[in-house]
Amino acid sequence: MAHDAPVATGPTKLVIRNVGLMLSGAMEQPILDADTVIAINGRIAAIGRGADLDTDHATTVIDAHGTVLAPGLIDSHVHPVAGDWTPRQNQMGWIDSTLHGGVTTMISAGEVHQPGRPRDIVGLKAHAITAQRTFHNFRFGGVKIHAGAPVIEPGMTEQDFKDLADAGVRLLGEVGLGGVKDGVTAKQMVAWARKYGIQSTIHTGGPSIPGSGLIGADVVLEADTDVVGHINGGHTALPDAEIRCICEGCKRGLELVHNGNERSALFTLRTAREMNELNRVILGTDGPAGSGVQPLGIIRMVSMLSSLGDVPAELAFCFATGNTARMRALDCGLIEVGRVADFVFMDKAQHSGGRDFLHSIQLGDLPGIGMTVIDGIVRTGRSRNTPPAEKVPEVVGG
Repeated sequence: MAHDAPVATGPTKLVIRNVGLMLSGAMEQPILDADTVIAINGRIAAIGRGADLDTDHATTVIDAHGTVLAPGLIDSHVHPVAGDWTPRQNQMGWIDSTLHGGVTTMISAGEVHQPGRPRDIVGLKAHAITAQRTFHNFRFGGVKIHAGAPVIEPGMTEQDFKDLADAGVRLLGEVGLGGVKDGVTAKQMVAWARKYGIQSTIHTGGPSIPGSGLIGADVVLEADTDVVGHINGGHTALPDAEIRCICEGCKRGLELVHNGNERSALFTLRTAREMNELNRVILGTDGPAGSGVQPLGIIRMVSMLSSLGDVPAELAFCFATGNTARMRALDCGLIEVGRVADFVFMDKAQHSGGRDFLHSIQLGDLPGIGMTVIDGIVRTGRSRNTPPAEKVPEVVGG
């Protein structure tokens, strides 16, 4: 298992050729008319037809062999603790395993499963800063984990949020998992966080772990966090009327998670579509959690929402890539010039009843993953977790 991320030792030029279908991650143009991508020093430099691009002097050449190229998937809701181990399930290797599910970036919603998690203000700040530093410094398999997400507690002041921001913290853990559960206090602290460039999310629905509690639509709307965390419950969802109230009462991100209520996820999706605001839909797993680790959780959500929610597969992939990247101000998640070169190669699973890759997703099948690339460097080959793909890419030069 790859632990610390491989790094380039000099200038690099990655050429990906013979792409059969290129998914951009952007809802306004989800499919690109291109078969070749060039990345220089880990960033996308050109996209187009191979005959029109300068593919000479590549340090790495990947022949996609007609497979599908998409931005690396983003998990908007994870709970990391100590490297690639989770005490929640006493399981090793969950990050590496999730990389084999096509996820190249993860966002912490709080390091809440840390045994003895400090709840005093000095301790929670130190805990968050430590998590931010450790996951920045030590990337398992190259996966980017944006961590260091403190759970707010009563008594915090504006200075505490400034201190956190000055130390490099850019996220709040789920509002409601700590002692702050009322809308008035949450609204003030979320505003302080926003003032200093810290993005926020909120626990939505019934309690999930000891210390958490019911967070209903009234608190969600008053707190006004940047993301409505697991609007379909983590695990227990709010009534449909409250979910609709949240969707209509704010313009924030609507996060659907694997570890939530699937019927409520589909209800949220239909509501967002009625409002013509599918750009607000983002995906997470909410793992590791009591239900375990879900290495294929994001790709399962894409397939479930496409097949049962009647969403074209190319748009459903945007929920797991470009929508999240734009909402969370990430430089990945889209295949466009200037973005980091984080990719997942996929193809129709062997023996799927789908006519082609997109149709197989819309039928509810999972794709086969053939390779992942992060920062222009190949990280994994054929996935050990997905069904085998009909076609797989191959490194043919460099």
